[in-house]
Amino acid sequence: MTPGSIHPHGTPGGHSHRHAQGHHHGPAVTRESERRIRFVLLLTFGYALVQAAGGWWSGSLALIADSGHMLSDAAALLLALVAYRVARRPADRIRTYGFHRVRVLAALANGAALLLLVAWIAWEAIQRLQEPTAVMALPMLGVAAVGTLVNLAAAWILWSGDRADGNLRGAFLHVMGDLLGSVGAIAAAVGILLTGWSVLDPILSVLVALLVVRSAWRLVSDSIRVLIQAVPQGLDVDEAMRGLAGLPQVADAGHFHAWTLTDESSVATVHVSPAEGVDPLSLPPLVADWLHERYSIDHVTVQVDPPGRWGAAGQRGEP
Repeated sequence: MTPGSIHPHGTPGGHSHRHAQGHHHGPAVTRESERRIRFVLLLTFGYALVQAAGGWWSGSLALIADSGHMLSDAAALLLALVAYRVARRPADRIRTYGFHRVRVLAALANGAALLLLVAWIAWEAIQRLQEPTAVMALPMLGVAAVGTLVNLAAAWILWSGDRADGNLRGAFLHVMGDLLGSVGAIAAAVGILLTGWSVLDPILSVLVALLVVRSAWRLVSDSIRVLIQAVPQGLDVDEAMRGLAGLPQVADAGHFHAWTLTDESSVATVHVSPAEGVDPLSLPPLVADWLHERYSIDHVTVQVDPPGRWGAAGQRGEP
């Protein structure tokens, strides 16, 4: 216990907690939304396999690349589904924050695998640009047309669901990206049919690969950011410290730390000292509410200490 620290209820203690929406660290679970995402996941993954097989048969690298794009989106849908499932599992005495980091580890593995796929597509595209390979444009066109219908159906399923659900909104955006890939494959197939330029296929495959690498890199970078406990996106530590120290009720603020727990939940700890004449018991809810309103941090631990405890190092939020 830190000398001079005060629990918000007036008893000796080290800190106080603020939970913006109760003591819960995971995303809200909506069974209807989960059902929609599960159906779209099966639809997307199933067609990605069909598209890969069709690309292999027709010789279309663009279809194989687009199947990789759909696999990346299927991975995102799977992570959204895992988020729903994980939200149901209660924390235990060993994993007091629950099992949310399982989702982060899955995202990191998926992102790394997709980056390897992009590297293979880029290598194969370079080879085909140097030595063009014949592409069966009609089968390519048929597979791409079916993909357009599949993506339209998936988009409608997600769009007609709960539009306030962040997982559904994110899944819808992924499906729209798949739809663009399918339309591009149709355009390439039509172009090959009309001109005989098989080089259109590797060119499109590179464009689709860029979509894949964007999604994959985001998965990898966001996962690493969470695992190394970096501050949440959009949070400037120095600015937060200045804001806390500038509150009229606060004399000093230091030892500020913040990190991401899940996509929808962030955590912070901070030490503060009361200004002269301010009730120390008023600081924990005041500071927690300020951090929530300014940075959407919904789990805040506030420790109240005597003034002048840390000096300049504390002002920078250093340990």
